[in-house]
Amino acid sequence: MQTYAKVINVPDFPPREKHPTIFNGFDGLANGETMMIVNDHDPRPLLYQFMMERPEQFSWEYLEEGPEIWKVAINKK
Repeated sequence: MQTYAKVINVPDFPPREKHPTIFNGFDGLANGETMMIVNDHDPRPLLYQFMMERPEQFSWEYLEEGPEIWKVAINKK
């Protein structure tokens, strides 16, 4: 079973803090570490933001895709 360096439950944060909290978590990972985010909707806009702001630095894997919970593993390369 995969272990995660960090797990962020995104709905716990106010809207304006969600993405900064996730990026701060990602930036704190060592290369090769993986974090998991848990969300109440598809975080696809976050994926696009990662593609723009951290190109070639991450991998993204959906672990669970709704309808109520989405889980994504984000690995730092």
